[in-house]
Amino acid sequence: MNSTALITGASSGLGAEFATQLAARGHDVILVARSGDRLTALAERLAAEHGVRAHVLTQDLAQPDAARRVAGQLAARELSVDLLVNNAGFGTCGRFEEISPARDHDQLMVNVVALVDLTHELLPAMLERGRGSVINVASNAAFQPSPYFAVYGAAKTFVLNFGLALRQEYRRRGIRVLTLCPGPVETAFFDTIGTRRAAVTGSMTTPEPVVRAALRALERDRGYLAPGLGNALTAHLTPRRPRTLVAAIAERITRKVLAPSPAAPAVPERAA
Repeated sequence: MNSTALITGASSGLGAEFATQLAARGHDVILVARSGDRLTALAERLAAEHGVRAHVLTQDLAQPDAARRVAGQLAARELSVDLLVNNAGFGTCGRFEEISPARDHDQLMVNVVALVDLTHELLPAMLERGRGSVINVASNAAFQPSPYFAVYGAAKTFVLNFGLALRQEYRRRGIRVLTLCPGPVETAFFDTIGTRRAAVTGSMTTPEPVVRAALRALERDRGYLAPGLGNALTAHLTPRRPRTLVAAIAERITRKVLAPSPAAPAVPERAA
């Protein structure tokens, strides 16, 4: 019987790449996002190319009952999940007072609440089977305070610490938990934020090597992964500096790169 992976935010970027690489490995996939048309097209392609079952669940993860609705659809279709990839997420940037409170609320619902709720929904069945895996997608922003990305960075810090804690709780009970902390990746993330200058470092990678490294790290039962040499150095060295100093340095770098204007920026539509 094939292992089944559920991937959130699967309509594009890292999510679509996770689905593609997992299907190529023979996993059946369950694709979750808001964009039903894009999910259906991806599901049809993966089924045709790799001979796997590819299921589509259309759900806005910003909704308070999103995880319960996903679990309900899984039960109705008699689908079980062996690997949960909590990939869905988006960010905001700019001066905190200029960002829409509703926008930041939705960001936390997707980046934190839905991630925790889906893990609550799916992990108990993994424990009953004595096996299972969870990949939580955080960011290199998880390792330090992020001025002008205050809510996004704090949310990703939550994801990192949540994942590391769960790994310690369940590593002796057959469950693997990996937290992925990539640097800037060529995805729709920056289109959603509204500026590619939000990459700050100026250098980006593509989804393919990030996902390949993540799946390899999961196989090796790593606790977290910051792919790429520069990213790994940031992850390992930044926490060893005083937090207020790190925040001050981050503010100077980000302010110069983003140069936020006095006027509030237009709020872009959230990506699927």
